[in-house]
Amino acid sequence: MTELFFPAARTLDMPPELAANRLPLAFHRRLPGYAPTPLVEAKSLAAALGVGTIWVKDESSRLGLPAFKILGASWAVAYAIEQWMGEQGVVLAPWDDISELATQLAPLRPLMLVAATDGNHGRAVAHMARLLGLAAHVFVPLGTVEARIDALREEGAQVSVIDGTYDDAVAASAELAGPRSLVISDTAWPGYQDIPRQVIAGYSTIFWEIDAQLAQHGASQPDLVLVQIGVGALAAAVVAHYRAPMRTQSPLIIGIEPTRAACVLASVKAGELVMVPGPHDSIMAGLNCGMPSPVAWPLVSTGIAAYAAIDDERARQGMRALAYAGVVAGETGAAGVGGLLELLSGPDSASTRAALGITRVTSVLLLVTEGATDPAAYAEIV
Repeated sequence: MTELFFPAARTLDMPPELAANRLPLAFHRRLPGYAPTPLVEAKSLAAALGVGTIWVKDESSRLGLPAFKILGASWAVAYAIEQWMGEQGVVLAPWDDISELATQLAPLRPLMLVAATDGNHGRAVAHMARLLGLAAHVFVPLGTVEARIDALREEGAQVSVIDGTYDDAVAASAELAGPRSLVISDTAWPGYQDIPRQVIAGYSTIFWEIDAQLAQHGASQPDLVLVQIGVGALAAAVVAHYRAPMRTQSPLIIGIEPTRAACVLASVKAGELVMVPGPHDSIMAGLNCGMPSPVAWPLVSTGIAAYAAIDDERARQGMRALAYAGVVAGETGAAGVGGLLELLSGPDSASTRAALGITRVTSVLLLVTEGATDPAAYAEIV
């Protein structure tokens, strides 16, 4: 069952460190294999859904990995390492290549990076650990598909499967924090907020690229942005970029969650952070989160115009629609498209279009956040 919720107007309080921050973009340009990911115009999908333009930002291949998560993880890892080196009395010297950073770390080893994940964030942290010659330990919830666990191990990570939810895996990872273990999490808890905030900042690269790519196409900024919500880090980055104070015109932002893990929608309704109990077993694995991140919450609770919870079939339809448009998207990656399909072709589409002001000239931005990270499931669905 799909649920759509329009909250009352709220005041947006923009953290200054997240507004108009281009430092992560400059950092990412120094990583091996950096290139802007494609911005694809899905003309047939726009025509089928009766809107002017649909732009798809394709994050199915980013810096050698099949998901956008490396952007937040890499920036947060670099930040955490610089802070840690400072605690050791070592000043990080300027570097132009990641191998130069690894060389600076060599005398300070052993050092381990720790993360919890449904697949993509942990793989990104493990990838950074491998590039820097560090150890990695990643916790995953019970039910994580073997293909994603195998990918973690291929990056050299030790993998621990927790008999519980993603939130239980987060709790287990937090217990490993220590003098030689840096926890790199995209969600926050009391006493641990700085690194998750850096993860959000790292995702800003996506949207600076989109601005430049739209300008290259001679296209205007989007009227409507749909974004997947797990703990809320990516959605917070969307709000930080498109609702920044210097913008004279802001698009409407719609947050998409699975019906069985709609923790932000439930929290917005309650007016405070609430836990959605498990099991969180949607095929949109990257969105199977029971509690919003406290550092994302101020943005995702005030900067989003509507919240939609969709079932798994909508994600499958989104995967097929994207495949027809030439974009390979996994279940989580297609959630935004699935949400758009529900909004514009579902049983309440007429009233939804009216409420959101969607017309035949509306420009829509969708984010494909991952490729086919479970190849067997992708083949079966698409």
